[in-house]
Formats: sequence, structure tokens, C-alpha cells
Amino acid sequence: MMRLYSGTVCPYSHRCRIVLFEKGMDFEVIDVDQLGKSDDLASVNPYNKVPVLVERDLVLTEANIINEYIDERFPHPQLMPADPVMRGRARLFLYRFEQELYSNVNVIMQGGKTVEKSRAIIRENLTQLAQILSKQKFLLGSEFSMLDVAIAPLLWRLDFYGIQLGKDAAPLLKYAERLFSRQGFIDSLTPAERAMRK
Repeated sequence: MMRLYSGTVCPYSHRCRIVLFEKGMDFEVIDVDQLGKSDDLASVNPYNKVPVLVERDLVLTEANIINEYIDERFPHPQLMPADPVMRGRARLFLYRFEQELYSNVNVIMQGGKTVEKSRAIIRENLTQLAQILSKQKFLLGSEFSMLDVAIAPLLWRLDFYGIQLGKDAAPLLKYAERLFSRQGFIDSLTPAERAMRK
């Protein structure tokens, strides 16, 4: 059985939990206190960071790597596009999410002088995505994909991160509600994550 070492409020861990629940697999989630990380976590990941996926002799770190492995190992439902060109585009989007969105989430979580600038960058990037979502149901079209998995934890935490979106982001907020109503997303939430939204 797969074991996922997961932070209870970590957006990266949340992405992995969403994939596992979307796939409907048997797995064990090991909640890790991100402030007082355990020796158990350090023994499987020398960086002492979550998420970490352990399956037999395989130990994987980094949310995107973990999620692609799960998607390839358990291909139904498929979350990465089957077409190599579309899969390449999806990977580029995922990379951009890391560079333009989640790097700024990390700044917000750490605090400091550039928090407002990071909020503005996230707001601007999400508003651009709203234009895509005014024409289609999900980020890659009509089917739920790994891109939707990657953005869902951020959208869930907007208030928590102090990010307010304008009226021009309305299609994005409707899209967010579609994501939040999926059973895989609902099941993936920890009690601490549920408490982030009133």
C-alpha cells in the first residue's frame, strides 16, 4: 500500500491527496506536523519536507513528480493528457504554476516585506486564467486534469493567504466552486483545511 507523508495544511501535500482520492485507490496518509517534523519523515526524505510518497522501495518527493507517478501507475481516470503535445503543454503549465504562483505562496507563508507584491502577482496570474475559464469548464478543456489538481489548493486558500480577486475573475471563482464540489476534492480535505474557509 502507498503511504503519503502529508502536511495537514500544506498545499503541495493537498495536491497529492486530491490525486489519490480522484483515483479511488487504497493508500495511507501519515499526517506530519510541519512545525515539529518527525524523525520518521527525516528517515524517508533527507530534506525533511512533505509531501513524500513511499511504495515498497520507491520514495518520491515533490508534488508534481509524485502525482505524475500515481497517474502513470494507476491510469484511470487519466489526469495527464494522452497526447504527447498536450502532455508537454500541461507540464509547461505546471512548471509555470510553480514559478509564478506557488513560489509567491511560499513568500506569503514566510512573511516579510514582499508579501503584498506576491499577493499582487498571484492575483494577476489568476485573473489571466479567468479568461481561459470563461470559455471552457476546466483548464485543459472539458476534462478534469492535473492542472486543475495543481491549482485547486491555492484557490481553496485564497482568503487564508489574504488574496482578494476582482470582478474580472468571476469565471475563475465559478470554476473554483466546480473543483470544490468534486468528491475527490471533498475527501482530500483535512479538518485544518476545512477550517480555512468559513
